[in-house]
Amino acid sequence: MEKIIILCAMFLMAVFFFKWKRRDGHTHGDMTHNHHHRIGHRHGEGFSIDFYAYTSKIRHWNPTFKVSLSVVTLILCIVLDNPYVSAMVIIAMAYLTIVKGELPIREYLPILVVQIGFILLGTFTIAIDFSKQPMGQYNLYLGLCYVFTSQEKLKEMIFLILKVFAAISALQMMILSTPSSEIIYVLRKAHVPKLIVELMNIIYRYIFILMDVYTKMKNSAESRMGYCDIKTSYYTFGSVTSNMLVISLKKASSYYDAMEARCYDGDLIFLEEDKKVETIQVITAVAFIIFLILLWSFTR
Repeated sequence: MEKIIILCAMFLMAVFFFKWKRRDGHTHGDMTHNHHHRIGHRHGEGFSIDFYAYTSKIRHWNPTFKVSLSVVTLILCIVLDNPYVSAMVIIAMAYLTIVKGELPIREYLPILVVQIGFILLGTFTIAIDFSKQPMGQYNLYLGLCYVFTSQEKLKEMIFLILKVFAAISALQMMILSTPSSEIIYVLRKAHVPKLIVELMNIIYRYIFILMDVYTKMKNSAESRMGYCDIKTSYYTFGSVTSNMLVISLKKASSYYDAMEARCYDGDLIFLEEDKKVETIQVITAVAFIIFLILLWSFTR
């Protein structure tokens, strides 16, 4: 197990060193230019995850291929339930996103950190338990009861974290390299019910509209010392929250009026670009899937 963790850490360090070297190799003029057009650069007004997808160097790949690869990899992570397979998926998806997609590692890691926090909160309860008597290999007396754990429970928690993290990495590869409109296009081709697809698209877009509104309201409150102390912060938070309800209703009405003005008749239609699948991509994907299955068979 230690070898898996060391392997993942070494890979991330190697990717970071590679990207750092490439960034240092640019001229000062290029660095100045990139400063103004950096991916995800924010000016206090929020951002959309689609920014990363539109600037990804593997965006030109066929969206059906990317979605299929992501979904198949996710299913394998869950079905095979092998820590070595999970570690390999994490490395492969990070390679596609950071190296092939050329997403800066300083942008990729913060996205994963948020998810790691939720994973740790969800799996922490697996590793610990409570008892009135000292049990397990490690225990701590809290006065009323003992908190205990064991190497078996810790091992189970680590394996589960790897599996969930690998599945999320597969989805992240798809999201960070494929715009939402192309993912919706793939779902249409898969004959997902139209109502579900359109609701997904509208809700997805509306989330970022509300995020932008909330960010502007928060910045406005901060400029007026709305968070100068705890009492004022609570009052400001309540005011912003109540205003969000009113503004969200107004935005929803404006959103629907905009759709009606563009001849909306119950069917959302987007411009769809036909992208061919390269043979080498299919061969590489099939080889990767076979490698995961062989790795599972040799390490189970």
